[in-house]
Amino acid sequence: MAEGDRRPDLAAMLGGLMRRLMAAEAPVLEEHGLSMWGYVVLSALDDGPVRTQAALARAIGADKTRIIGTLDKLQDAGLISREPDPADRRVRVLAITAEGRARRRSAQKQIQAHEDELLAGLSDEDRAAFLRAARALGE
Repeated sequence: MAEGDRRPDLAAMLGGLMRRLMAAEAPVLEEHGLSMWGYVVLSALDDGPVRTQAALARAIGADKTRIIGTLDKLQDAGLISREPDPADRRVRVLAITAEGRARRRSAQKQIQAHEDELLAGLSDEDRAAFLRAARALGE
């Protein structure tokens, strides 16, 4: 790479953006009575029930022992259910409740409204390219 072609590492470039996004999300999540991990769990369950806590932990990139407290809080708040699997009573199927779905979607709507304000500084073409790239690299 030539001297003039140097660029910061991706983590350095995206770190400031991530801090800015998380700082904007924090009050929205608090307003909705959600932690960041709670929001992540509800988002994963909004796609459909998950058969085990271990499967959920893998899906969201968390240690299964780390999310137990989050699951307890979400269940106590009526945002998720953990029901015995009819095929194997030792297993708990995790699902989002109607209240959990409504709360998550309301929070997401506010979060994405802020993101839209942030992305408004980009041309339509750059915005579409950025969103495509973020989706592709995030998978």
